[in-house]
Amino acid sequence: MAEQYFTENPNAKHDLKIVDYHLDGIDLKLTTDAGVFSKKRVDYGSGVLIRNMLAESPVSGNILDVGCGYGPIGLFAAKKWPERQVDMVDVNERAMDLARKNAEVNGVTNANIFASSVYENVDKQYAMILTNPPIRAGKSVVSEILAKSAEHLVAGGELLVVIQKKQGAPSAKNLMETTFGNCEILERDKGYYILRSVK
Repeated sequence: MAEQYFTENPNAKHDLKIVDYHLDGIDLKLTTDAGVFSKKRVDYGSGVLIRNMLAESPVSGNILDVGCGYGPIGLFAAKKWPERQVDMVDVNERAMDLARKNAEVNGVTNANIFASSVYENVDKQYAMILTNPPIRAGKSVVSEILAKSAEHLVAGGELLVVIQKKQGAPSAKNLMETTFGNCEILERDKGYYILRSVK
C-alpha cells in the first residue's frame, strides 16, 4: 500500500524532481520527492491559495503555513513579505527537509520550518495562517486546523484555506463561521474554494 504524504518518515524510494513555479513576479525553484504531497507539480489548489494570498494585506505580524509540505505556500509568503517571519509546520520529515533545502536554494532567510502535528508545537500568534489542509489525514485533523486557528491569530489576523467542494468546503465554511463569526468565499476555481475568516 502506498504511504500517505502525512506519514512522519516515508520510506518511499527517492524520486527527486525540480518544479519551477512563477507567479506575480516571484520565482521559486522547488525540489520535490516521492512520499510528499503533489510531487510532480505545485497542486492546483495551492496555486489558487497563493494567488489569493498575494492579494491580501495582513495586519502586522508573522505568518504560519500549516501542513507546508515541500514549501510552495510558505516560501511564496516569505518572498512576498521578507520583513515577516514565516513559520512552516508539517509532520512529514522528508517534506520538511525538502522545504528547508528549497528555502536555501531560493534565498529565503525568513522561514522557520519545524515539526508540529497541527498546532502542537506552535506557541505564537500570527497575522495570517495559511493552509491547504491534509484532507486524507481525516476530517478531525482538518477540523482541528480550522477550529484552533483562532487561538493562534492576533486581533485582525486572518485564516486563508483552500479546500475542494467535494472534499468538504461547505462544512469547512460552516465551521469557520462558527469559530470566527465570519467566513468569506474569496474565489471558486475548478471546484476549489478559497475561504477567509478574520479574528
